[in-house]
This record gives sequence, C-alpha cells and structure tokens, in this order.
Amino acid sequence: MKYLPGQPQDFPGHNVTMSVYEAEHFTYSLERGVATIILNRPERKNPLTFASYAGLRDLFRSLAHVNDVKAIVITGAGDNFCSGGDVHEIIGPLTKLDMPGLLSFTRMTGDLVKAMRACPQPIIAAVDGICAGAGAILALSSDIRFGTARSKTAFLFTRVGLAGCDMGACALLPRVIGQGRAADLLYSGRNMSGEEGERWGFFNRLCIPEQVLVDAQVYAAHLAEGPTFAHGMTKKMLQQEWNMGVDEAIEAEAQAQAICMMTNDFHRAYHAFVAKQSPEFEGD
Repeated sequence: MKYLPGQPQDFPGHNVTMSVYEAEHFTYSLERGVATIILNRPERKNPLTFASYAGLRDLFRSLAHVNDVKAIVITGAGDNFCSGGDVHEIIGPLTKLDMPGLLSFTRMTGDLVKAMRACPQPIIAAVDGICAGAGAILALSSDIRFGTARSKTAFLFTRVGLAGCDMGACALLPRVIGQGRAADLLYSGRNMSGEEGERWGFFNRLCIPEQVLVDAQVYAAHLAEGPTFAHGMTKKMLQQEWNMGVDEAIEAEAQAQAICMMTNDFHRAYHAFVAKQSPEFEGD
C-alpha cells in the first residue's frame, strides 16, 4: 500500500500503527516494537526531496503519539545512507525562490529535526557509505549512530556556498563531538571517515557493512524490551538539560525520576528483582 507524504492522516494514528507502508522515496515497517525507516532511492544514493522531507517530518510527528512503536531505526537502501538534498529536485528549484519561499523551505527542514527530537522513542541511525548534507543531519539528529569503516559523513553546506549552520548543526554537532571538531567539519565540509567518526564519538560503534542494519535493529529491539516510558523521559531530559544549570538539572531529574517511580514498570522491576526474575516491561 502506498501513501503520499505530507498528509498526517495517512501516517500512524494514536495507539494504532500500520506494520508496513511505502511513502514517496522511503519505506516504513514495524516488527515487534521496532520501526524501520529506509530511505529508498539507492540509484541516487538516497537523496531527499521536498516530499520526503515533509513525509519524514509528518511520520516522526505521528510516532510521538503511538504506543506500539518502542524504538526506531533509520537507514538507507543499498550501500549508502543519504546524499543530502537532491541536486535536481531541491537545489535547482531553490535558486529560483524568493526569500519567503526559501525561509519556508529551511523552516520545514528544521521541523524534521524538531520532530525527531520530540518523538520519545530512541532513534538509531544505521549509516553505511555516503552520509552527507541533510543526510548527515538525519544521522546527527538520531540518538544513537552505528556506522561502518567505509562511512563518509560530510556536513558539506559550505561546499555549495551555504553556511554550516543548517538544520541545527551548530547546536547539535558540538554537543556530540566537541566544539573544535565540529568547527573543522562545518567550515571545511570535508568527509569524516568511519574510524574518525567512532574515535570522535559521532558513531557509537562500527559494524561491517552487511551487518550494520541488523546490528541497529537488534540494539533497537533490546531497547524496545525495556521500560519505554522511562526511555522517553531519558530522551526528554537529555535534551532539556542542555539549557539548564547543574542545580536546575538536578531538580528536574528529581521530578522526572519521581514520575517514573509512579509507573507500573518500576513496580514490575522491583517484584521481578525480589523473585530473582528478569522484569517484563510494558511501557506503562
């Protein structure tokens, strides 16, 4: 079944999701709590279009309101993750837009990042091959990143005459790899190798190319078996505490943890521990 992106009513609704569907230029499937999103234009190294930006934005917004998706994996078809915005379908048309039109586009791309950050499920990016431009931002906006030795990540905006501050890059990248390293990548637009990305903390681990998606799905499945309400709280606090002082963060965490102590999963974990069993979390 195919769906046109940009129409939220076509995407998963509250408490109910479809197990498989195909949007324009990406696919979505759900298996045992793990949603897998595959950018699906392998012949072009999976570039993004106006439609796929909007479709991904709407999909992540919708996933914030479902209960049967516990973790999310995003990857690219073939041997590459994503080559960024399509030169012919995005870059060319952008040269003909006026300022209001350009601002509408850049705000839409930023809204995709906001949707990924706002969705409570952990997002794991499985990155192989080219991961460039907006594709690098998709990986950066994920919570966990698995790469390969042949991964080539480039925030190449300056190489096309644009600033490196695209889709939140100047806020997000320094927090992941440090200010100086982020400045290097954002000024130069050069490729960061897989080994360098792992050494700098961009990639959580390197996998063999044939295994990177499977490894990401296995990791996501492990998270899906955990206390998903608590995972959502962890993700929220990881982001909110960027703007807090230490004392304020400690108080915010006290409140967050007290809320988690009211969940059934917390009580399940206690009773399982007493019975010397492994807890079976249900996310409530």
